[in-house]
Amino acid sequence: MDRAKEYWMANIKLVIVCIAIWFVVSFGFGILLAEPLNGIRLGGYKLGFWFAQQGSIFTFVALIFFYAHRMNILDRKFGVHED
Repeated sequence: MDRAKEYWMANIKLVIVCIAIWFVVSFGFGILLAEPLNGIRLGGYKLGFWFAQQGSIFTFVALIFFYAHRMNILDRKFGVHED
């Protein structure tokens, strides 16, 4: 039972890290820091606008793949992986 609790805690820590990264990118860069970031251009667009429109979506998709990869590692570590 202790092993199951350790697995669950590792999963929760991973989820919290992913949500924190997504929050910083979407809310922090897209809203709070949009004005300072707008001084930088990325592909002709202001960086603050880019984060608000596309950066947070790209980050979310990247986090999905990151989470799946890290969960596969956790599953193997705790012996609950699928063959």
